[in-house]
Amino acid sequence: MKCKILHEARGHMRVHLVCGRMTLKEADVLEYYLRAVDGVKEVKVYDRTQDAVIVYQNDRTSLIRALATFSFAKAESMELVPDHTARALNREFEDKLVFTVLRRAMAKMFFPAPIRMMLAIIRSAKYIKEGVKALLHGHLSVAVLDATAVTVSLVRGDFDTAGSVMFMLRLGEILEEWTHKKSVADLAGAMALNVDQVWVKANETEVLVPVSSVREGDLVVVIQAGDRIVVRTGNMIPLDGKVVEGEALVNQASMTGESLPVQKSVGSYVYAGTVAEEGECVICVEKAMGGGRYDRIVRMIEESEKLKSTAEDKASRLADKLVPYTLGGTALTYLLTRNVTKMLAVLMVDFSCALKLSMPIAVLSAMRESSAHHISVKGGRFMEAVANADTIVFDKTGTLTYATPRVAMIETFGDREESEMLRLAACLEEHYPHSMANAVVAEAKDRGLSHEEYHSRVEYVVAHGISSTVEGKKVIIGSAHFVFEDEGCVIPEGEEAKFNALPAEYSHLYLCISGVLAAVICISDPLRKEAKDAIRALHACGIKKVVMMTGDNRKTAEAVAAEVGVDEFYAEVLPEDKANFICREKEMGRTVIMVGDGVNDSPALSEASVGVAINTGAAIAREIADITVAAGDLYELVTLRQLSTALMARIHRNYRFIVGFNLMLILLGVGGIIQPTTSALLHNMSTLGISLKSMTDLLPEKAEEE
Repeated sequence: MKCKILHEARGHMRVHLVCGRMTLKEADVLEYYLRAVDGVKEVKVYDRTQDAVIVYQNDRTSLIRALATFSFAKAESMELVPDHTARALNREFEDKLVFTVLRRAMAKMFFPAPIRMMLAIIRSAKYIKEGVKALLHGHLSVAVLDATAVTVSLVRGDFDTAGSVMFMLRLGEILEEWTHKKSVADLAGAMALNVDQVWVKANETEVLVPVSSVREGDLVVVIQAGDRIVVRTGNMIPLDGKVVEGEALVNQASMTGESLPVQKSVGSYVYAGTVAEEGECVICVEKAMGGGRYDRIVRMIEESEKLKSTAEDKASRLADKLVPYTLGGTALTYLLTRNVTKMLAVLMVDFSCALKLSMPIAVLSAMRESSAHHISVKGGRFMEAVANADTIVFDKTGTLTYATPRVAMIETFGDREESEMLRLAACLEEHYPHSMANAVVAEAKDRGLSHEEYHSRVEYVVAHGISSTVEGKKVIIGSAHFVFEDEGCVIPEGEEAKFNALPAEYSHLYLCISGVLAAVICISDPLRKEAKDAIRALHACGIKKVVMMTGDNRKTAEAVAAEVGVDEFYAEVLPEDKANFICREKEMGRTVIMVGDGVNDSPALSEASVGVAINTGAAIAREIADITVAAGDLYELVTLRQLSTALMARIHRNYRFIVGFNLMLILLGVGGIIQPTTSALLHNMSTLGISLKSMTDLLPEKAEEE
């Protein structure tokens, strides 16, 4: 497609597509196509002008090549665009706002007074009806106050004031709906399935194919995205269908809100986006990609109480509680002054409208801003909890450390051969969805060690290890607690010194055969380079206690704790130990954040005031967690804390401004200094202004760049 470069500076380019009128869908296709180009950091497409603004880094060659070869048909076939984007939504509400403002302006300028009067009466019916309905249900709500203000203005014959009040109320409704729907859409997009490939079962063989190519009736083995290992636990079901083989416990919280897993056996229906906590199964696909129940998650989010923070609930309750006082103040003013104008000055100004409008907008806008920082927040109340948190608990492996550990050395016992022990370990560990297990499998592959499956069925014990039988001998691999305490394995006689000399800087996997230690696999689990500074920054942000908990040995845990600067650490802990620790902290009145990435972190994530999962971790961890952050940088936790703190500060400022400004308007009106129409105009303008302010970014540009 022909395109022209309109403007270019270093790392910045504006291009114009010569394509005639661009549809919203075509704009999305172009945007996501350019985003996929190597080196492109940011893209904005303006469909009305057919322009695209591109921010890129490094060489522009790949960008120019991509533009030169671009066509809408080709890009659309690449299936880069998600099912739901914000472009159509934004256009819809932009048009609503423009139409509402233009309609009001035309009425004021061109319509004669009788026509404006008739229009005011017609439009008032909606507000009066809502007020009467609230009264019939015994509620003195904001709707009653709005209806009273409109009715009194109409009865006095002040139709312009009535029209102005309804105009401002309509603008507020549009802005609130727009912000709410945009935030929900962003949240739903952040929760979208990230499954690219699935195993399709055909003629007793399994073929790895793109999930988009799966059709109804295909048999799909539930697998980890991009992995050729059959999943036994902790991974996401990619498509809707019925179980035709196997059995699994499935967490359906994303669909039903119920956290307890559900048993799924042959004949049971499973839904896309749910997670297999335990077991394995084969499903017959009944809903291809995009047609399943997962698409209904938007409706679930909209209806979820999790979207409401305590601050929102407080604002909503306070708004309704203030209505009787406003009505009482109106009546009292009239009784004392016998002046209808001063009475209206109280009636035209209420605290409720601004409280009910600005608080949800502030919370939802903060959630939307979080998504721009690669932070997915499932509800406003969790941001409030993050702001109030004084304790944060970190898992070690995959959280404080990188999720790609490597085998550093293998120490064998009992004259065992190193390559044979690695081969055996890889044979077992390939069934275990964990970064350390992946390290063992990768090392065996790098050494060219094939590991045919000659063991019996593998038994996976969460947070402990793996047990199986090989040539009639029981073989286990896992943590020290698992092999020595739970299974009662022993160190070969005379090799205690070798065991005690194992390097503490490595994590250890213990392989035992027939109850005797056969090998220890030492795994290098390097710390994230930013871990120490991120923890220091969290302390600076008001976190009083940083704790590290790991199932790793004490020596390794002690070395890591000293390096990153945590306040406390606990080693060789079980999943229930993490959860119990968090329970104790909460009982002492602390607000606790738990950060983890694995299946073994799930109980603690559930128990914490706020559970934060790393997005590259186990699917079950992401499912249970309240917040998900990208794995690239732990500083995103600092950003989350800053966003949450800034949100609460904004909410408190909004409270103070709303109360102070509206009280001033009431006093000025009762004092006869300003007219009720002026009071109404200033009140509604302040409500609109504070709502628009609440939609702006919380973090300054400098913080975003950092």
